[in-house]
Amino acid sequence: MIECIVENKRDAIHAEKLGVNRLELVSAIAVGGLTPSHGTIKTVLKSVHIPVQVMVRPHPYGFVYDTYDKEVMLEEIAFLNKLGHHRIVIGALRDNHKIDTDFLDQLFKKFPEVDVTFHRAFDEVDDQMEAYETLTRYSRNVKRILTSGGEDNCSAGIINLSKLVQLQRETKGPEILPGSGLDVDNITEIHEAVQAKEYHFGRGVRSNKSFEKGFNKKTVDEIKRILK
Repeated sequence: MIECIVENKRDAIHAEKLGVNRLELVSAIAVGGLTPSHGTIKTVLKSVHIPVQVMVRPHPYGFVYDTYDKEVMLEEIAFLNKLGHHRIVIGALRDNHKIDTDFLDQLFKKFPEVDVTFHRAFDEVDDQMEAYETLTRYSRNVKRILTSGGEDNCSAGIINLSKLVQLQRETKGPEILPGSGLDVDNITEIHEAVQAKEYHFGRGVRSNKSFEKGFNKKTVDEIKRILK
C-alpha cells in the first residue's frame, strides 16, 4: 500500500494514474499540512476513484487544541459527512503529551462512521507504546497511525517503527503507516527492517523532491517494484 500526499486535483489525478493506492489531501504542506479548502476537497473527491484521507488540522501551532479549535474541526468533519465522505486525517494531544481521548470520544460519538488516520501528533507523545494501546481502544475508527517512530524521520526511527509494527501484529490494532523522509534510496532498508503493510510518501516521490513539481514517475515505479 503506497499513500502519497497531494494538494490539488492535478496531483490527485497524476498519482492515481501512477498506481498510488491512497491519497492524503492537505493544504499548506510547508507547515506540515492543514485542512484543504472546501472547493479543493470537492474537486479532488470527484476526480479520483482511490481512497482519499482528508486532513483536518486547523492550524500549525502544535497538536493541543482548545474548545474553539475543536469546534472548527468538528464543523469541517460535518462538511465532509454531508458529502458522504468519512475518511479523515486527525490527531489531538493533551498538555501532558498523551492522546486527547476526551476529544476522540466526542468525535466518534458524533461521527461514528469516520475512517481515521491518526497523524504525526503520535510522534510527540511521551510513550508511543502506551499511546498505541490507547488508540487500539478506538480501532473501530482509528484504522492507521502515521508515524516516524517518534524521530524526525523514518530512518532515525527505524527501530521504534519495527517495535510498533510488532505490537500491531500482536494486538491487531491500527496499522502502522511509516512516513517522513521516505524515498527510493531508503525504502528498501526501512521495509526490510520494519515490514509494514503501508508506507506514506511526500517529497520523496516528487521531481527534485519539491511539492512545486509533479510526481516523478520513475521514482514511483521503482518504489512500487521494491515493495512488490
